[in-house]
Amino acid sequence: MPSPAKSLCLDPPKEKELEFLRLKVQRVTKRLEQHLGVPRRSAKRPPAIDMLVATILSQNTNDKNSHRAYNRLRGRFPEWSDVAEAPLQSIRSAIKVGGMANQKAPRIKGTLQEIKRRYGSYDLVRLQKRANHGVIDELTSFKGVGVKTAACVLLFAMGRDVFPVDTHVHRICVRLGFTPGSKTPEETFRRMMSLAPRGKGHSLHTNLIRFGRSTCRATRPACDACPLYDECVYSLRGEKVPLRRARSHADHDFMLLDNVCR
Repeated sequence: MPSPAKSLCLDPPKEKELEFLRLKVQRVTKRLEQHLGVPRRSAKRPPAIDMLVATILSQNTNDKNSHRAYNRLRGRFPEWSDVAEAPLQSIRSAIKVGGMANQKAPRIKGTLQEIKRRYGSYDLVRLQKRANHGVIDELTSFKGVGVKTAACVLLFAMGRDVFPVDTHVHRICVRLGFTPGSKTPEETFRRMMSLAPRGKGHSLHTNLIRFGRSTCRATRPACDACPLYDECVYSLRGEKVPLRRARSHADHDFMLLDNVCR
């Protein structure tokens, strides 16, 4: 059995690496706030079930189209019970502007029916008192609901200090070297739980999405205009690209999940 002194010698390198990464994430969070501002939060949080449906609608589409789909769905079906009981074709028609209606309509209808079956009503108030991991475990047990969707419900509806990671946030976290070797958004989410600055889950999540839309795009990132250039470890960093016309803030500042309301 190794002596206590030898055991202690094994820990510092890992702890030093974690501290290095925490400080790096803090620097990036602060710089993004200086560059893009501190994101405003809605004064009133929507019910968790509203956020769950809105997040499902946001999958694989842009926020403006998914916002239109959400509003049209609520306009046609004022209550979630109406959606749960509606023909799939009617739901598809209401949300088609958001894309992937054939996949999302049965997912939404099935999720709402399962919520009613489990909890006896169309709400998620029973989850409010659960710890974050319990809410995530419960929500991801619904078919078609992943960790990112569950984390968005926690952040935007329940006001928890969590850092959701979608494919775009995952891409930027890897490029910045926050989670070296991370292969999936779920893995990045788990690793970022100990790295995201306390109280900054919403700010970092929102600003990384805005940053990804305006600068650190999936293809042809604008490295020559990047405020985080010195923090980046992306292998293609610095590749020269033709300058494009700058996008207006309206193009990349709108966030669906900050605009879900009844």
